[in-house]
Amino acid sequence: MTSTERSAVSGFVRVCALSELEDDTPRRVEVGDVPVSVVRAEGEVFAINDICSHANVSLSEGEVEDCQIECWLHGSSFDLRTGKPSGLPATRPVPVYPVKIVGDDVLVSVTQES
Repeated sequence: MTSTERSAVSGFVRVCALSELEDDTPRRVEVGDVPVSVVRAEGEVFAINDICSHANVSLSEGEVEDCQIECWLHGSSFDLRTGKPSGLPATRPVPVYPVKIVGDDVLVSVTQES
């Protein structure tokens, strides 16, 4: 990566290669001390906080369908684009983070929530 590319992605951290992501299969990564679930879905890559707002369990262990990630414990689903829950028992959204793709690198910024 050139210094120009580094400047363009300031605040973003490489979390994995795009080629490592399978469609609709969450991948848990740590960005600093923030657990993040990275998901390739519907032709895009999303980054969402990996901890369910209802039960404090890992969302990356759940399933992805229709741009939603489901908490495996109680079945709440969260929109990958907004973090908003689409059903009970969760009532609070989880943070979502900006993603940039540079070549084959997936970059995420946890300092900026979308």
